[in-house]
Amino acid sequence: MQAFWRDAVEFLPILMSGVALTIIVTIGSLLLSTTLGLVWALMRVSGIGVFAGFSAGLINVIRGIPIIVLLFYLYFVMPELGLTLTALQAAILGLGIAYSAYQAENFRAGIEAIDKGQIEAAQAIGMGWWQTMRRVVLPQAVRIVLPPYGNIMIMMLKDSSQASTITVAELALQGKLIASSTFKNTSVFTLVALMYLTMSIPLILLVRHFEKRAGQK
Repeated sequence: MQAFWRDAVEFLPILMSGVALTIIVTIGSLLLSTTLGLVWALMRVSGIGVFAGFSAGLINVIRGIPIIVLLFYLYFVMPELGLTLTALQAAILGLGIAYSAYQAENFRAGIEAIDKGQIEAAQAIGMGWWQTMRRVVLPQAVRIVLPPYGNIMIMMLKDSSQASTITVAELALQGKLIASSTFKNTSVFTLVALMYLTMSIPLILLVRHFEKRAGQK
């Protein structure tokens, strides 16, 4: 145990630089996936056949491609097509696109859970489709989607480790590099696991809070 604490003191500063990149990738991809997911969801429920069909098809395509393949495509293939991305940019874009499909389904479920009578009443007093969404539907849908949205946040934090496959030196890759150079696999990967857990626990508690609030309504 004393050896583990000595290793922790030695390796933590290096691993913390990986934590910083992990947080950047998670927040960046979360913002992108939320924005894209909301766009896909609004297209699905717009009632316009072309938009709904395009959104449904795009979501199915995104869900059918593994995240790691999407990351490889953005980082290794796109330069051949004239668009060069840094590893960090490719990681945020890849994870954001991948998770936008799940965000879209989450948002769509929240929107469709709103009583149709409220939508009809809003339209009856002269509100347009977008105004009805902005003032009536989305504020209520947000409360419904918060618990699963929190779960997506936790999944994205853990899946940010896949950015290591395209050389983003986040927590998982930093741990791998340290372990390969010191051969202290037990100490290093125990530290990495504990650091992921430390970042996940606040999100887990936040999800539990959202679920309790939703259950009281």
